[in-house]
Amino acid sequence: MALKIFERYLAREIYGATTLVLVAFLMLFAFFDFIGEIQQLGKGGYQLHHAASYVLLTLPGRVYELFPIAVLIGTLYALTLLARHSEITVLRASGLSTGGLLRSLVKLGSVFVLLTFLFGEVIAPPAEKAAQQLRLKATGSMVAQEFRSGLWVKDERSFINVRDMQPDATLRDIRIYEFDDRFRLRAISDAGGGEYDGPGHWRLRDVTQTSFTGERASVQRFPEIVWQSALTPDILSVLLVVPEKMSLPNLYQYIRHLLDNQQKTDRYEIALWKKLTYPLTALVMMALAVPFAYLHSRLGAISLKVFTGVMLGIGFHMLNGLFSSLGVINGWVPFWAAITPSALFLLGASGMLWWVERR
Repeated sequence: MALKIFERYLAREIYGATTLVLVAFLMLFAFFDFIGEIQQLGKGGYQLHHAASYVLLTLPGRVYELFPIAVLIGTLYALTLLARHSEITVLRASGLSTGGLLRSLVKLGSVFVLLTFLFGEVIAPPAEKAAQQLRLKATGSMVAQEFRSGLWVKDERSFINVRDMQPDATLRDIRIYEFDDRFRLRAISDAGGGEYDGPGHWRLRDVTQTSFTGERASVQRFPEIVWQSALTPDILSVLLVVPEKMSLPNLYQYIRHLLDNQQKTDRYEIALWKKLTYPLTALVMMALAVPFAYLHSRLGAISLKVFTGVMLGIGFHMLNGLFSSLGVINGWVPFWAAITPSALFLLGASGMLWWVERR
């Protein structure tokens, strides 16, 4: 009964501190994001309310990124506050072991794991896509215009070049190179535009098709044709949202598309494993906060520990990005590239707990 009362009290302190830290971080990042968006004002029809809407739509993605850091600082602050009032000492003297405290933190941390997964899978991906579409429509930009020759996609034995892709996945100025099973050019199709017309089908307009048979070539023109392709708007939406902010189904679908077309998948596989393991990082951060609470009598004020938590959180965020990039560059196994930063922090937490218990 006493343990349940303690867990309720601990939950109130940790949840309150974490919420406060998360809100503070979100306000800070939203401010800097808004300052960055102000530079886009006047481009096309991009106005102040577009910038504000864009920043608001990207906030769920920020929540997903910042949750582990907020959990670390919030737990660190709550436990240190308990230690300052000697409540941790009393609980340990009453029989609460380090293992018991960790088990309680795991119970409380399961809420953070669920929330991180919810934001990462359900809320952030559509919000991020909507944010990018809003910006592109307001500025009058095209998704593929930053590429000199447009967008290139491989689909089985066909290569597709799209000069422009609208935010709603409408295509313009399409050229399709079709090859036979001996990799000989069979046909070139030029279309003025195209829209997705259901599973496996695109409706192309103003089509000029040049077919090659032996040494002869024939040209046909069609006002409209149905083009069968494995490409979908979800696959093309990869251009709008970075892999780390895509949903697991979209990531998996795009990886399968790349594998079917014998293309590299390292970056997307690393992002997939990160999406699967990232919510568990909240538990690692909570475990990392425990040794600091035990060291209260030997270290300085709460502000010093909070500052240490901020530095550790920033270090984890940088290490996470570093290992993702190194994994792509060096061809590491995606699972290990994704999980190594969390494993290193868990190892560090275990080492610190062992050292504290030995003293």
